[in-house]
Amino acid sequence: MSEQKYWFPAKRYGWGWGPPSCWQGWLVLAIYFGLLGMDVLVFPPDRELHLFLVFVACLSALLVGICWVKGEPPRWRWDNE
Repeated sequence: MSEQKYWFPAKRYGWGWGPPSCWQGWLVLAIYFGLLGMDVLVFPPDRELHLFLVFVACLSALLVGICWVKGEPPRWRWDNE
C-alpha cells in the first residue's frame, strides 16, 4: 500500500492546517483566492455587502471541508510532538 500524502499538513502549534505540502493543495488555495477576487468584482462590498459575505462564507466553508478531507487530521498541538 502506498503511504497517504496529505495536501495540507497540520500546523506545528495550535489547531488546524499549515501551508500546502503538494501542488494539489496549492492549486486549491489559488482557486480559493481567485474566487475571492472574483467575489469582490461581482459583489462589491460597498454595494452588496450581504452577498459578498455569503460568498466568502461559502468559499471558506468549502476550503475548510477540503482541508478536512485531504489534510492531516487536526488536533491541538502545544509542544514538539
